[in-house]
Amino acid sequence: MKRNRFKMIMVLCSVLLISSCASLNKTQKGGAIGTVAGGAMGAVIGKAAGNTGLGAIIGAAVGGATGAVIGNKMDKQAQEIKNTVPDAKVERVGEGIVVEFSSNVLFGFDSKSLSQEAKTNLDKLVKVLNVYPDTDIEIQGHTDSKGSVSYNQNLSESRAQEVSAYLFSNGIARSRIRTKGFGESVPKYNNNTENGRSQNRRVEFLITANEKMKNEAQKEAGQ
Repeated sequence: MKRNRFKMIMVLCSVLLISSCASLNKTQKGGAIGTVAGGAMGAVIGKAAGNTGLGAIIGAAVGGATGAVIGNKMDKQAQEIKNTVPDAKVERVGEGIVVEFSSNVLFGFDSKSLSQEAKTNLDKLVKVLNVYPDTDIEIQGHTDSKGSVSYNQNLSESRAQEVSAYLFSNGIARSRIRTKGFGESVPKYNNNTENGRSQNRRVEFLITANEKMKNEAQKEAGQ
């Protein structure tokens, strides 16, 4: 009972920290968030917020001065992705970046094969990812709530793997990429409306610092 209460307090503190950082820039938020959240707490926060990208990035945060240096590097990369890939939603979170594509931009209805438009958009993203090789990329597939749970789970996994294979075939090192399928389990939007369901059919790219970037940031921060 006490343990559960402690977890809830930590989640609330983290949420309060995030909301209270509104006046800070993304780099400063990266340093602050990492000081209070580890991998397990990041997962709890992400699940509670219905945002797996948020949870994974918070869980990977270094924090402190090193996190602030990483945040600065991510600021630049996020802005470049925004400028280069206008069809994607780009959000800076802590020490990382979430790039979201609606599935209808990448796939045909009920399909796991990339469309030509998808390849054009991914080619643009690949150019930026290759400029910043010291990052890891988690590709997450999500669906709406229509259809069976097992079907949606398999579809989300297949779509994430299809995108991963395309990135690898276009020069992104396999060691940088991992994939996850969440099916309908973590909706970010309202599944009770057609617009919400459409947005829940999405693929997200979580971009975080790899060990090389973390080590270089630590040296730069003088730690």
